[in-house]
Order: sequence, then structure tokens, then C-alpha cells
Amino acid sequence: QVQLVESGGGLVQAGGSLRLSCAASGITFGISAFGWYRQAPGKQRELVARISASGITNYADSVKGRFTISRDNAKDTVYLQMNSLKPEETAVYSCNVGWTPSGSWGQGTQVTVSS
Repeated sequence: QVQLVESGGGLVQAGGSLRLSCAASGITFGISAFGWYRQAPGKQRELVARISASGITNYADSVKGRFTISRDNAKDTVYLQMNSLKPEETAVYSCNVGWTPSGSWGQGTQVTVSS
């Protein structure tokens, strides 16, 4: 059974940084792609960034140059480094397996950016 546990969220001022982690289990991590998504209140979930098994990355236009997705195959963990955060990026951030989401969603981690 695939389990994804997100962590690292919190309250940060506009312009600040956070690093999110997604720890995976029950999956062959090294051959899997992963994506980070976010859902703000009253809005649909949207893709933030994704990374293939070989390390190819893809970002939403709104985060290019500020966010970096990475993976540590030795730790079965995917990271999302978020810099220069904006208040409108307040949301629950979640990870999922696959270049497009293919599994159940975890609880996510709340990111709140104050102005």
C-alpha cells in the first residue's frame, strides 16, 4: 500500500522560504515520478511541480524560478523548496505518485503566507 506523508509546512511571511518533504513508502521509489500539488480554499487543486524518475522536472509557470523540486532516492523522499513565497500561495500542499496523480491523496501540509 502506497503511503505518502507530507511535512514542512507552516506560517511564513511574504518573501520567505519553506522546504516541504514527501516521504514515500510501499512503492518502488526509484522508478516513480512524483508531483507536488496545492489547493487553496475554494479553488481546485493545481500542479505546482513534478519530477520524473530520471530527474526531469516540470513547473507551473507561476512558480518557475522560485520553487525547486528534488528527490533523494536513498531516503525515498521528494522535496519542494519554495522561495519568495506570496500570500496567494497559501494552500494545502500535497504530493502524489506519477507524472499525473495516480494514487490517493494524503493529508497534505498547510502553507500559510502572511502579507
